[in-house]
Amino acid sequence: MKVAVFAAGSQGDIQPCVALSMALGLAGYRVTLAAPANFDRLAQDHGVPFRPVGGDVQQLMASDTGRGFMESGSANPLQSIRAIRTMLAPVALRMAEEAFEACRDAEALICLGVFAAFGLAMAERLDIPLVLIEPTPLLPTRAFPAPSWPVQRDLGGAHNVVSGRAMLGVVWQWYRPFVRDFRRRLGLPALGGAGYHRTLRALARIGAYSPAVIAKPADWPANVHVTGYCFLDTAASWRPSATLRTFLDGGEPPVYIGFGSMAGSDPRQLADVVLEALARCGQRAVLATGWGGLQSAEVPANVCVLDAAPHEWLFPRMAAVVHHGGAGTTAAGLRAGRPTVIVPFILDQPFWAARVRALGLGPEPIPRKGLTAARLAQAIEMAVVDPAIQRRALACGAAIRDEDGVGRAVAVVRSYVGDPQPNPA
Repeated sequence: MKVAVFAAGSQGDIQPCVALSMALGLAGYRVTLAAPANFDRLAQDHGVPFRPVGGDVQQLMASDTGRGFMESGSANPLQSIRAIRTMLAPVALRMAEEAFEACRDAEALICLGVFAAFGLAMAERLDIPLVLIEPTPLLPTRAFPAPSWPVQRDLGGAHNVVSGRAMLGVVWQWYRPFVRDFRRRLGLPALGGAGYHRTLRALARIGAYSPAVIAKPADWPANVHVTGYCFLDTAASWRPSATLRTFLDGGEPPVYIGFGSMAGSDPRQLADVVLEALARCGQRAVLATGWGGLQSAEVPANVCVLDAAPHEWLFPRMAAVVHHGGAGTTAAGLRAGRPTVIVPFILDQPFWAARVRALGLGPEPIPRKGLTAARLAQAIEMAVVDPAIQRRALACGAAIRDEDGVGRAVAVVRSYVGDPQPNPA
């Protein structure tokens, strides 16, 4: 059976799809991953057949609109509509059409949940089953506020459901004009917001996050399967530099600090805040520059700067992890059993920060707008010395490591699309 997987977004969005694609291939399915061209190497390294599509998030977030959105986009979901449409306008239709070409001979489609409206159009046109995979939950629930909703305190079931419905409306508005044009080009009837919401609830989906972090809410339908994280381990052939190895061996475990592509409009200012916080608390640190180009001209001896390293190798060697709260980075830090300090910028990052705090796995998150050296130093100190936080983080990490998220996800796919080969008569 030929299965196409369509995904776009950040590393945290694509890695679970690569992991699932690889596992489906090992299970006997013929899989093609359609994703932005900058993930070609990641797919090749794991033996996943790859078709490039437009939509490089690194380039989008580096634009003036992207950097401005990182600074203020999460304050008002309605404001995100214009920003995301502006960023997607040059690439959205091309991305969808190239993904469709990659799926033409597929017998089933797996689509990243946030792009469900595009995946639905492809599956309708090709008349094939569709399964969603989502690193962050999309469906409304009484159990918690919706990701990207500006109020991440649990104000009760009614508020949580309203937030979920509102954010589904916002997500639909992000893509509505592009979905309209795409469906027209495919010869499909128009799809409205109400139809999108109904269909979204009815589609089979893989919740690619741990039930130890988000237990399946009682008000979600049976077609939602919380499988556990779909980790993609990349450290087998990776070797640390001599500089990094010497630094790690030269003292107490350091703190990891990295914000991925979320440096915002002034990465130098962010780096200076981080270095001042480390000076205040006297903590050793590994500073990951990442996509955001986090850098500083003068780095003290208690800090090691690196471009990137596999999280599954690096995080277990840390005393705590400090990051932006992306779904993938949060998952990796929790699996390592390390206390987490989150500095959320946009979209679902405040949601993951709230989950970490509610589970007692780290101190209060520090929103990017409120980040100061004093607050960051205090949070790092609490994460490193609080025995209750450390104990809970270790227990959560052990629970996550005992899960087989990829294996369960493959079983979900099999239950909806059938066996990889027809059963003998």
